[in-house]
Parts: sequence; C-alpha cells; structure tokens
Amino acid sequence: MIWPTIIDRYYPQGELRALLLQHSRSVADRALLIAHRHPEWQLDETFIEDAAMLHDVGIFRCDAPGIHCYGQAHYLMHGRLGAALLRREGYEALARVAERHTGTGLTRETMQALGLPVAPIDLVPETREERLICYADKFYSKSHLERTRTVEQTARSLEKFGAEGVAIFMRWVEEFEG
Repeated sequence: MIWPTIIDRYYPQGELRALLLQHSRSVADRALLIAHRHPEWQLDETFIEDAAMLHDVGIFRCDAPGIHCYGQAHYLMHGRLGAALLRREGYEALARVAERHTGTGLTRETMQALGLPVAPIDLVPETREERLICYADKFYSKSHLERTRTVEQTARSLEKFGAEGVAIFMRWVEEFEG
C-alpha cells in the first residue's frame, strides 16, 4: 500500500484530510466488496485500494470551500490535478484512475462544453479497475459523508454530465451488481 505515504505528504492533519480519508475509505470499501464478489476477474486488490484512496488526491488544489478546499482550480479539474501529482510521484496507473473518475469520465467534447481546459485525449475509464473505482465513487459525496446514494439517486446526480453519462453508469450497474 502506497496511499498512506502520499496522503501524509500532501494532507497534513485537519478537516480536509479527515474528509478525504472518510470519502476515499467508503469508495475503497465498496470497490473491494465488489472485487471480492468476483474472484473470476482476478483484480489486483492492493491496486484497487491504493487507487480508491488516492482518486481524489488533487482536491486540495481546487476552489471548493464547502469541503475545505481553498485552491485556485475549478473543482472538476481535481482529477487531472491529482493525476499530475501522482505522475510526479511515479505512479502512472494510479494517475489514470484519478484523471478518469470524474462523472463517468470526461470526453473532450464534455470538457469543452463545461469550459474546462481540454485534454488531448478523452479521459474515460478503460480498465475494469478504473471503471470499478469510478463506479464506487459515484455513491458517495464529499459534501454529505454520512450518506450513501442509491442507484437512482446516483443516476440523477450524473444527469448534469448528460444522458450518455447516465447510460454508462447504468451499464456499470449491470457489470458490477448484475
């Protein structure tokens, strides 16, 4: 496990660290539960835990005071910012999870429509591990740590990314829960 070292390096004690750890632990636990139910997939559970615990590592660089983030960047950039941090640390596979977990992934067209700097590629989860962590993340909000969304609530929360995002999520429901 490398996640504790990375979290300790970028998140000193405080409210943001506690929020990040609680949210990320919820995501990791859900992803690991699904992985345990599917041993035939032969998923790397250590990687899943590290990736789930670090998928939001870039939030401290964003402007989201409601969740104790006082950086400069638009919140939707947290995945790309976290990916850059993880790449500097030498963790390409973890960086891919961080940059591809927003919504059900961000296409270049969606980034442009949302007014975000457009990446040279679509940032959508490709591997089963990337999809699994992205899927598990959708059930937990950093604004309401005490809540777990239902499938229906999660689908509604994704509508802001367009109908395609909801359709992708529903395919993931079938893949991971079916």
